[in-house]
Amino acid sequence: MQTTFDFPTPLAVKYTPRCVADFLCERPRRIMSAFVRNPRPDAFYLLGESGLGKTEMALAMAREIPAELHHLPSRECDLAAVQAIVKQCHYMPRMAENWEPCRLHLVLVDEAHQMSPAARDAWLSKLDGTARPPNTVFVFTGNDKPNDCHGAFMSRVKLIEFSSYGLQREIAKTLERIWAIETNGKLEAPNFVRLAKDANNNIRDAINALELELMAAEPIADAAMPVVSDAKQLVW
Repeated sequence: MQTTFDFPTPLAVKYTPRCVADFLCERPRRIMSAFVRNPRPDAFYLLGESGLGKTEMALAMAREIPAELHHLPSRECDLAAVQAIVKQCHYMPRMAENWEPCRLHLVLVDEAHQMSPAARDAWLSKLDGTARPPNTVFVFTGNDKPNDCHGAFMSRVKLIEFSSYGLQREIAKTLERIWAIETNGKLEAPNFVRLAKDANNNIRDAINALELELMAAEPIADAAMPVVSDAKQLVW
């Protein structure tokens, strides 16, 4: 009886960086690399278009600090969820894999621009100095800023902007490296610059387009695929 399924991993997942230093967006990479070298309780808002690695960078931060991760999509973000996570952050942080103590809690809220006013205000009360849980880093990600007419929420987080401007060349280099790894240099390469341009410098979309090019290419008969270490796979 078949008990497991073995599906190939999508390239955008396979080549997601696991270290902050491997991301392409330069300014966020520099800021967060400095932070993981000297982590402390803080709050950040990662702002930018989809597909640039905002969520993936927060996950990489949690691994490198290391921190206990509490991941909450904005659509599940209500007063009860906020209170439950904050309550957990008052306990000693522990790694999920082995339950060993670690340095900090990291609360990640995705698509925070879609938060309801009630959820925004619930987080606002927890970002104040008197109500902030101990040993906790907050990371909010969004394609836009939340509806915050008085600016109270944004005044309590550090804004880090992710931009696709000027990334075309770096994305093309990344696509070239992935193609070389996946094909062992046995297939004629597509135009990597065109793929990056057509994806509007969206890294995830460009890698997805490369995967389609790979699927459409003629298969390599009896080609031995190279063994690539994790460090070599994490390229964007």
